[in-house]
Amino acid sequence: MKKKLVVLTGAGISAESGIATFRDADGLWEGHDVMEVASPQGWRKNPELVLDFYNQRRKNAHTVQPNTGHKILANLETDFDVRIITQNVDDLHERAGSTNVIHLHGKLFESRSTLDPTLVYPIEGWELNVGDKCERGSQLRPNIVWFGEAVPMMEKAMEEAVQADIFLVVGTSLVVYPAASLVDFVDDEAPIFVVDPKLPEMRKRTNTYLFEEKATTGMEKVASVLRSNYV
Repeated sequence: MKKKLVVLTGAGISAESGIATFRDADGLWEGHDVMEVASPQGWRKNPELVLDFYNQRRKNAHTVQPNTGHKILANLETDFDVRIITQNVDDLHERAGSTNVIHLHGKLFESRSTLDPTLVYPIEGWELNVGDKCERGSQLRPNIVWFGEAVPMMEKAMEEAVQADIFLVVGTSLVVYPAASLVDFVDDEAPIFVVDPKLPEMRKRTNTYLFEEKATTGMEKVASVLRSNYV
């Protein structure tokens, strides 16, 4: 029976494909205050700005490809029951071939009704504009979890973390909650592997293994260790 490998990924894994990390050192995201483009208040204040911001993110996402890190995670499904929990809104995990992906912060290529959050639609191409409406006549918004909003997939992610035989953290600073709390749900007997060029602050356990590297090179080493010791 394959061991369950649960993976938490963040912006670092997609950065190597050319997708901007969420926040730069100055607190701006692609030149914008994050609260202008990633909060309910920002949406109410200037929906045109928010829609354009995500249109540009989508346009950029169409030009990039999954990198070695994404592909290694997909290939690990041959030897492990891999469940990916990602903080990223892009679709690079799926495009690399991963079949079990939980998007904590929503999906860039989906829209949803502002009236009924259960009405979700795929976005063909890259544009979502003012005047695009759901079947009930309300404006569509990006299907993204903004600051101050509930994280509907968090409960499912916690269930996966609790059941993990092995837990892997790739390309995330572990500062954005509630996602960062997932490591606390991992059984004390389960090894935790961490891959990031700037290793996050976290509770050290005897079975924590740190790889101070970017996702692509670090994942090559981790995959080798996993296959040697846990298959």
